[in-house]
Amino acid sequence: MKRITCILTFAILSALAIAPVARADFGVKGFDVTFENEDGSPATQAGSHPFAATTGFQLNTVVDPKFGVVPDGQLKTLIAKQPDGFTGSPLATPKCDSADFLTLGEDGYPSCPDSTVVGITSGEVTEFGKKAFAPVYNLVPPPGVVAKVGFFLVQVPVTVEIGLGQEPPYNVTGGLINVSQAVEVYGGQLQLWGVPADPAHDPYRGRCLDLANAANQIESNGICKTNAPEVPFITLPRSCTGPMTSSYEAISWQNPFAVPVSGSVLSHDNAEPPNPQGMTGCSKLGFSPTIAARPTSLAAQSPTGLDFSLDVHDEGLTNPAGLAQSDIKRAVVTLPEGFTTNPSQAEGLEVCSEADLDRETLNSEPGAGCPNASKIGTVEVESPLVDEALKGSLFIAEPYENRFGSLLAVYLVFKNPTLGIIVKQALKVESDPLTGRITTVADDIPQLPFSHFRLHFREGTRSPLATPPTCDGDPSTPGRDPFTVAAELTPWAGGAPLTTTSSFEITSGPNGAPCPAGGTPPFRPELEAGTLNNAAGRFSPFVLRLSRNDGEQEFTNFSIKLPPGVAAKLAGIPFCSDAAIAAATARTGPHGGQEELDSPSCPAASQVGRTLAGAGVGPSLAYAPGKIYLAGPYHGAPLSMVSVTSGVVGPFDIGTVVVRLAVDVNPETGEVFLDSTGSDPIPHIVKGIPIHLRDIRAYTDRPEFTFNPTSCEPTSTAATVLGSGLDFASALDDNPFVSTSRFQAADCAALPFGPKLGFKLQGGTKRGANPSLRAHVGMNGFGEAAIRYAQVTLPKSEFLEQGHIGTICTRVQFKEGAVPGERCPAASVYGKVIARTPILDEPLAGPIFLRSSEHKLPDLVAALHGSEIDVSLVGRIDSGKNGGIRNTFEFVPDAPVTSADFTFFGGKKSLLSNSRNLCRSTNKVKVFLKAHSGKRVSYKTPLKPMGCKKKGHARSKRHARHR
Repeated sequence: MKRITCILTFAILSALAIAPVARADFGVKGFDVTFENEDGSPATQAGSHPFAATTGFQLNTVVDPKFGVVPDGQLKTLIAKQPDGFTGSPLATPKCDSADFLTLGEDGYPSCPDSTVVGITSGEVTEFGKKAFAPVYNLVPPPGVVAKVGFFLVQVPVTVEIGLGQEPPYNVTGGLINVSQAVEVYGGQLQLWGVPADPAHDPYRGRCLDLANAANQIESNGICKTNAPEVPFITLPRSCTGPMTSSYEAISWQNPFAVPVSGSVLSHDNAEPPNPQGMTGCSKLGFSPTIAARPTSLAAQSPTGLDFSLDVHDEGLTNPAGLAQSDIKRAVVTLPEGFTTNPSQAEGLEVCSEADLDRETLNSEPGAGCPNASKIGTVEVESPLVDEALKGSLFIAEPYENRFGSLLAVYLVFKNPTLGIIVKQALKVESDPLTGRITTVADDIPQLPFSHFRLHFREGTRSPLATPPTCDGDPSTPGRDPFTVAAELTPWAGGAPLTTTSSFEITSGPNGAPCPAGGTPPFRPELEAGTLNNAAGRFSPFVLRLSRNDGEQEFTNFSIKLPPGVAAKLAGIPFCSDAAIAAATARTGPHGGQEELDSPSCPAASQVGRTLAGAGVGPSLAYAPGKIYLAGPYHGAPLSMVSVTSGVVGPFDIGTVVVRLAVDVNPETGEVFLDSTGSDPIPHIVKGIPIHLRDIRAYTDRPEFTFNPTSCEPTSTAATVLGSGLDFASALDDNPFVSTSRFQAADCAALPFGPKLGFKLQGGTKRGANPSLRAHVGMNGFGEAAIRYAQVTLPKSEFLEQGHIGTICTRVQFKEGAVPGERCPAASVYGKVIARTPILDEPLAGPIFLRSSEHKLPDLVAALHGSEIDVSLVGRIDSGKNGGIRNTFEFVPDAPVTSADFTFFGGKKSLLSNSRNLCRSTNKVKVFLKAHSGKRVSYKTPLKPMGCKKKGHARSKRHARHR
């Protein structure tokens, strides 16, 4: 105690020194914070409990002509902020209530038990220019304050409220608030004991401290023991990062609304002048926190919350002879592979902005800061230093606008208004871009000792997490380990990080089903497809939905075969260019999805439909809208469709997701195929977030775009879907599954059917001549049943000129090349064809081939080619019952046609030979047609030879010659 006496004596002499005549203005000088051992030497052992901690100050003084040296302003408030990591426990001693404290006995001491004394103070006041000494009592704090100590100066009560700062790094602060103007304070010192019940303090405890000390130094009246246990009241910081800073702010009564005067001091040794000095001996501190983690759902591929706890068993914090363990500076927690972010949480979710977080105060109501809809969990913190837990919430931070600039981040806010404590901590969430594995990082964690930290992520259908698709972590399965959460914890005291783990099992499949067996997960996607109005031949939006269940393989690719006759009117629709598609694909930045929503890359005129993609696990999915555009050739197909999805779901924006599907038409059947297997795969993971795509909906709802077939035969839409197998990144184990959806048009009988066919021969009309043949087909296009079967029998006046059948195209040659028939020999061409349809801007045209056949004669194949589609009409050549050349198109694709013109060469390339003079008889072609609707028509139509002379005209010439 000699050291204490010397300090206080020095303070008194300094305060009584003659001040300069000039005014110094209100301010603080000589502010200092020291930690001492019992012998007066500096206490520097990190995590130890010092003999005493002393905070001292003096005010600037001036010389008053009447009163001499006086303070330059009366002290109203002084707030002292202790170094980072300095801490204390108000539970170290019993507390004295305010009534007892304010009741002074005849001896001048408060009516508080000596066991509540936690230190001594000295203050220089105006009364007789004497130094006043007093015991410091541990008082019952008011609401909003962690601790409160009090003492009397010249029978005037003075209290110091002790709490934590409400901004990082949450230092311990002590405040003289509204100091009574009944005393004029020159300066003072507050000395708090590290272990108040230590017997070394007995001579100066409570009533043993002499209040009437004429020598202005500490005196003792005897020995005042306490029966209270020896419990540390003060613990020094647990880091050794160099000299520590203590600071202050002060306000005078004369200018209470002015900016506070402020200053700071570094921790130092006892040298003159002092040298900056920090904590030492951090290598002696223990560090052994442990974690426990368990998902709220133990079912595979299910929405889940998470219960996570971090526990610290620190006996040194409450042992007066022990050293407290190091606090945790950095925590990196990694969930097991397969545990991923659940996209389902995004629906209806809001976010907490930095401004919202700033509005989170000690007494703010729920929702006044971070929105209630941004809350995804709760937190509870317990500390052995206080008797109440701190409770709070976990909020989703605003994507990209948070302090990390990341897509995912969360804010922890926990508080206790009764204790006056609020702590905010930002956590960065990182997702592996290939696997989606989640790692959460907390940096610069406040140096506040705690015993239990419990975090609970909410459970339910929109839980923030998703469990793995299998039970591979079941330890009962040979060679498999349980799922393990790992935490890498870095101590403030320095040294290598500590890794601690916690394991658990997944015990069932989704929805209570048995645990998925080893090997490839099941895969049975469902398909629903059809037009909204199935009236035959009518325009109607086409709707398709492809879905799968939890626990099944992820979608990788798919191809769709539309029902025969379901097609689209492409006329008048421009393509979305490759450059525009590339621009959409490039929108992967923080706000790429919103940019696409605000300014679509493809022109609106090329839009033919829209999409809705549902992602997540569990019964509640999050949906992202998209648009479908018509585009040009792609991966060998003449057409393509582009799905551009703006990945904006709830508060998250993962950019623009582009999937382009090649569109091809079977030239012989007219069936439409959409295929992603040779083009863009369905994305599985975007920016580290597994999509878990479960519901794909497509609507081609452009007015007068898709139309129904004119056939009412039952058919189906078929989808071949590829599942991911065991490894999404590899296509080697992709598993195909074919799913169908029944389709049937209705009311075919209402469709008219009346094609008009006309035939003309041009060239020689005499017997043995080889004319060319022209056939014209006229129809009404939309609103009329399409031709399914066509048989034409020429009259006996025409023979097949087999001698002109020379080169024919093989079937292999016909299929080679980008266009049907492109590789056929030129000599195999025997005519040409042109067809007009309202679904295209330009007609289809192409050659007519003779192609090898399984029949006696070669097949007659009309290969129509257009920029968007190709059509191959295959005709079988034979003879009718009564002779005559017959050609039968046994199947014609179900498509609207307005006209078609077939021209067969004459002369040496003619396939016809006249059996008689065509001008001397009337020759008719037999026509038999079947519609896709089931209707039939048959009739005979003249085969008109070109070049025959009219009879009347011939007679007039004979009369002229006779005259």
